Amino acid sequence: MAKQLKLSSNKVLLGVCGGIADYFDMDPTVVRVITVILAMCGFVGIGLYLIIWLIITLSNE
Repeated sequence: MAKQLKLSSNKVLLGVCGGIADYFDMDPTVVRVITVILAMCGFVGIGLYLIIWLIITLSNE
């Protein structure tokens, strides 16, 4: 069975970074730091975070 990206219970805001970390077997802190760096670069990280959250939420219904 293929892996599915899901929102994580290891969450700070919406669980996207924790879910991505679980999917790629990474430390959630690394994913969160990357997200913050992207957010500081012209709000790219915030938009990307919300788009991923929306996709995960709609695909898991």
